[in-house]
Amino acid sequence: MDRWTDGPNGPPVFLNNTPRCGGTLGRSGVRRIPMAESRMSPAPEEVSTPPARRQLRTRSAGWPQAIARWLASARIRPNHISIASLVFAAIAAWAFYRAGRYPMRSGDMFIFMGERARRWRTYSAWMLVLGAAGIQLRLLCNMLDGLLAIEGGLKTKTGELFNEIPDRIADAMILAGAGYALGRVGWGPALGWSAAVLAVLTAYIRVLGGSLGLTQDFSGPMAKQHRMFVLTMGALIAAMEIAIRGRVTALWIALVIIVAGAAFTAALRIARIARQLEARS
Repeated sequence: MDRWTDGPNGPPVFLNNTPRCGGTLGRSGVRRIPMAESRMSPAPEEVSTPPARRQLRTRSAGWPQAIARWLASARIRPNHISIASLVFAAIAAWAFYRAGRYPMRSGDMFIFMGERARRWRTYSAWMLVLGAAGIQLRLLCNMLDGLLAIEGGLKTKTGELFNEIPDRIADAMILAGAGYALGRVGWGPALGWSAAVLAVLTAYIRVLGGSLGLTQDFSGPMAKQHRMFVLTMGALIAAMEIAIRGRVTALWIALVIIVAGAAFTAALRIARIARQLEARS
């Protein structure tokens, strides 16, 4: 017979003298339901997936952490840093473009001597140095926005957009601009634009792998940090080279290495994704 009675702690509970579904009555008369019968299953533990990001040794150094703490205290958010990286990339691209703009007038010969030649060499050398500095400041912003978002707990819902889109634009601007620094060297602009397209392609393949449920592949041999390192070194060596000899051969070699390495990196990433998809059961 069913009836209502006071439970052990006061509130009314429903009692049934006849156990149902294999349940048993406790000493207080309250029916106990086995766990297997309960419709309420324990809540599954939430597994936090670490965000996809590049492995950088400098991220754990003391000075980036200190800068990130100062930025957080100044109420600067990761998305602001991502936009700042675009500004530095634009400065680098402009500097490279200006390095290839020879101050020639009508009637001048390509190889001209005297004071104008010295000024041109000095100007172009400083523009190449400025381009290299812009690259490194852009990379610093790329590291700091991640520190603020992940370690600083300031990640936003639009953070992935601000992380990826400015990066692709910055890659294209810097690499294409470096090509225009070789404006009077064979295939200079074509090399720059080829490097820009391949840089965007390697990033697209990485994100495509992530969209297929795979771990995003940040490996090289010509990932973003490798491309920017090669270009920075090429620009600095070319700055010394143009100041002494009036040439920028080092920058041309750097772009050739980037184009070949980025194409090889894209092929490797495609092959890794294919192997992982084939290995799925």
